[in-house]
Amino acid sequence: MVEKALILDDMAIRRALTRIAHEMIERNRGIEDIVLVGIKTRGIFLANRIAERIKQIEGNEVAVGELDITLYRDDLSIKTSNSEPLVRGTDVPFELANKKVILVDDVLYTGRTVRAAMDAVMDLGRPAQIQLAVLVDRGHRELPIRADYVGKNIPTSSEEKVVVKLTETDDHDQVSIFEK
Repeated sequence: MVEKALILDDMAIRRALTRIAHEMIERNRGIEDIVLVGIKTRGIFLANRIAERIKQIEGNEVAVGELDITLYRDDLSIKTSNSEPLVRGTDVPFELANKKVILVDDVLYTGRTVRAAMDAVMDLGRPAQIQLAVLVDRGHRELPIRADYVGKNIPTSSEEKVVVKLTETDDHDQVSIFEK
């Protein structure tokens, strides 16, 4: 793969997450009954960063959980190609019942990851509402899913790949488009 374009650098990612935090607070009229649930792997780091910004803005913490949707994927047999799926574990140490659960992920593409995450959340409890925050929405939906909070819309072709790098896993923050 060849890098085609740098879409977001570290400052642009920081600004996008700050804007998303403000939008969450405004839309939900504060942070009461809100919990953030990051979808493994990079969604967890983004959820933690958003929670930190909310704490800076509101002065109170928002609970953050981790969700592994591996076993909820409807395309598991296609993705695993005869090997066992790598399950990393879910860690949601709080009740989801009657909470506003905001799922956080890095890239929204077909919608299948989000559908799997919603199934996983429903198995953990019955939230009052589920919202979705993504750093990048690249289009090409296969399911009728739309993000409530978007860092950046990036129109792409199906021949391109959006790569999100975060300091926690990749030593620096950036979002790039690669050509296959």
